[in-house]
Amino acid sequence: MSFAGPKEIIAEGDTVVLYLTPALMHTIDAVPQIRNKKNEMIEYVFQTSFGALKVRDLIGVRYGSRVQLTKGWAHVLQPNPELWTQTLPHRTQILYTPDISMILYQLEVRPGSVVIESGTGSGSLSHYFLRAIRPSGHLHTFDFHEERVAKAREEFVAHGLGDNVTVRQRDVCEQGFGDELNGVADAVFLDLPAPQLAVPYAAKALKNEVVLVTHAANNRPVHTLRCAPFAFYCMRSEAPFLDPRVRIQ
Repeated sequence: MSFAGPKEIIAEGDTVVLYLTPALMHTIDAVPQIRNKKNEMIEYVFQTSFGALKVRDLIGVRYGSRVQLTKGWAHVLQPNPELWTQTLPHRTQILYTPDISMILYQLEVRPGSVVIESGTGSGSLSHYFLRAIRPSGHLHTFDFHEERVAKAREEFVAHGLGDNVTVRQRDVCEQGFGDELNGVADAVFLDLPAPQLAVPYAAKALKNEVVLVTHAANNRPVHTLRCAPFAFYCMRSEAPFLDPRVRIQ
């Protein structure tokens, strides 16, 4: 539960970032044993480029400490959204901090905000949303893929964020966000192949004079969205800022 707030000491079950170099980090769970392929419980030994680490030795260690590996050393860090984005297990392509910073700025999310996100994907952006809206806000995140939904829900609970997020499996382009969310969202974010199909449902979910932001990997959905009629206060489309070739005027 090390995402939920600042901690000093690593507890059993914490998610920990093992920092070797700026370009080489790993996320591991601080547990003494794991199951092998034969479903047997064995000691958890994590292998790195600088040698092996007995993970049980992390429990009780202070965050930020240097730990010895068999061929070198590493630092153990408390995870945050920025580090999680660099080390998370990829289930989809993800957004990175330069894009996410602009998305959060345009959505104007703050503690107490109710945010709708589709799709959840690997949960990179979701962790930034949750940091911004906690302790009293709520994130409703949607994905059409059953396994991604299950994995994301499991991670949010393991990270101590479960009370502030609801994960649903749904094709929002066909089914919308559900009547229970009509008129409750302070902001909606769409990261979909055809975001224009979800816009009518987003209009129902949004409160008056709030913001919808979409993320597009190319200019086609941006053009489609800008040519469509909108029934809400502000519509902004963002292409990936990591690609210097993309310029939207």
